[in-house]
Amino acid sequence: MKLSIIIPAHNEEKRIQKTLEDYGKFFSRKFKKDFEIIVVLNACTDSTLHIVRNLRKKYPQIRYLDLKKGGKGYAIIEGFKTAKGEITGFVDADDSTDAEEYFKLIKAVDVDGVIASRYIKGSVIEPKQSIKRIIVSRIFNFMIRALFLMNYKDTQCGAKVFKRNAIKAVLPSLGITHWAFDVDLLYQMKRKKFRIREYPTVWRDKEYSKLNFAKAGPSMALSIIRLRLIHSPFRFIVRAYDMLPEGIKFRSLLK
Repeated sequence: MKLSIIIPAHNEEKRIQKTLEDYGKFFSRKFKKDFEIIVVLNACTDSTLHIVRNLRKKYPQIRYLDLKKGGKGYAIIEGFKTAKGEITGFVDADDSTDAEEYFKLIKAVDVDGVIASRYIKGSVIEPKQSIKRIIVSRIFNFMIRALFLMNYKDTQCGAKVFKRNAIKAVLPSLGITHWAFDVDLLYQMKRKKFRIREYPTVWRDKEYSKLNFAKAGPSMALSIIRLRLIHSPFRFIVRAYDMLPEGIKFRSLLK
């Protein structure tokens, strides 16, 4: 098995079929049977599972995990645990990064991992992002660069690929399941001295997007502050917070 592609999916009935058709057709042509697509259903309450099951008849390389809890990061971690590929990565369920663009990342893996970037030379975003979204994104990126001393311009693009040994090395340390998952993953890679580079991508924002960056901004900021505290001498602050009664804390903002 040369390639594993993990697709986390939470109530993706409007988008998952097109994505799986795109990836199933493209990678069947490129890799024949030597790949797998792992759809990790994350607490779905719609018809996503039904759609995935039907598409398995057409593309037997598709398999799925049906989880009842957790966020996107939790889904990807569970996918990592079962992936068999020498190259393993993940991509969003909305086909914002299509199969052809994802294949470019795979071909570019000459180090330990490659992450798609929307903010380096050669990248294309269609349609152009709103000023509000750009501002939130750049503030978030500035915080990451300042707090973790990582020079990536885009940690949050949902298309990433890694060599199997890198994933296996950091998997026991991964525990962040929501906003800060990508940052945690890249930071753990940095701590293990793995080389990860950015690669320009064509990214197409899709209809039915669920993320409101303006509203999500405070949660995103709190998440990476929490992550920085966990990996510092001040981790006791997070431990003390976690011991507080549920009724007086906003855990949903900090996970």
